[in-house]
Amino acid sequence: MKNTVFTGSAVAIITPFRDGKIDYDDFARIIEFQLANGTDAVVVCGTTGESSTLTDEEHVDAIEFAVKQVAGRVPVIAGTGSNDTAYAIWLSSEACRVGADALLVVTPYYNKASVKGLINHFTAIADASTKPIILYNVPSRTGCNIPLTVYRELAKHPNIVATKEASGNISAIAEIIAEVGDQLDVYSGNDDQIVPILSLGGKGVISVLSNVMPRETHDICQLYFDGRVKESAALQLKLLDLINNLFIEVNPVPVKAAMNLMGFCTKEIRSPMCEPEEAHLEILKASMKKHGLL
Repeated sequence: MKNTVFTGSAVAIITPFRDGKIDYDDFARIIEFQLANGTDAVVVCGTTGESSTLTDEEHVDAIEFAVKQVAGRVPVIAGTGSNDTAYAIWLSSEACRVGADALLVVTPYYNKASVKGLINHFTAIADASTKPIILYNVPSRTGCNIPLTVYRELAKHPNIVATKEASGNISAIAEIIAEVGDQLDVYSGNDDQIVPILSLGGKGVISVLSNVMPRETHDICQLYFDGRVKESAALQLKLLDLINNLFIEVNPVPVKAAMNLMGFCTKEIRSPMCEPEEAHLEILKASMKKHGLL
């Protein structure tokens, strides 16, 4: 078995902005809030971190800042995926250079890829990286799914160690774990599927919920690992309304609004995303109040 990057809950952390720039003071406070509340890893510059709107300089600087702020207390995983293989290799190399512990590499989006193209894409990135790679399968975002045939091939690569599965397809995830679970760790990419994926042998979650409830997200995983399965499931179900309402609009619009309401950052979100509709914001606020966040 390859080395496991982390077990438990990794936060898919937001990127706070102020006056059009990354607010590193807020970023530091958010990171410290996460670490103080049991987060097991920090994923920076992922989907929730608005990576697609960051300049190259911002992307690398944000990764480097997170590495320095975390200071080895938990793994820092850098989002470095792209639909351009050469660019993904460059960004992955930069993330390795500034000290990321692992990379999160999403499937090529928009232009998609064939089975052969996917294998070639991920293999080229893995060959060039000095750090372990977590694949990221989120077909609702990318229009590109990683099929089992691709997982079988990629699992053979020594530098490809895990996958974040956000397909939502529990049957497909069960097949992945059954066939290559001894070679690839599997993390839930959906907060409403943490316990089901743990029950199949998953290692944890890369979580949006953790931005606002890091302790509880960590506890869902830890309770399961401790054999307290009913309590783990009960906690996930208790939080289900908030989990769902954090996706009442496209991520990260609701979670960034929630973090603003909690005093962690400004409302700024980069276009073409925008602040949530007022009716949606009221629904989100109601969930937050229910769970003691407001």
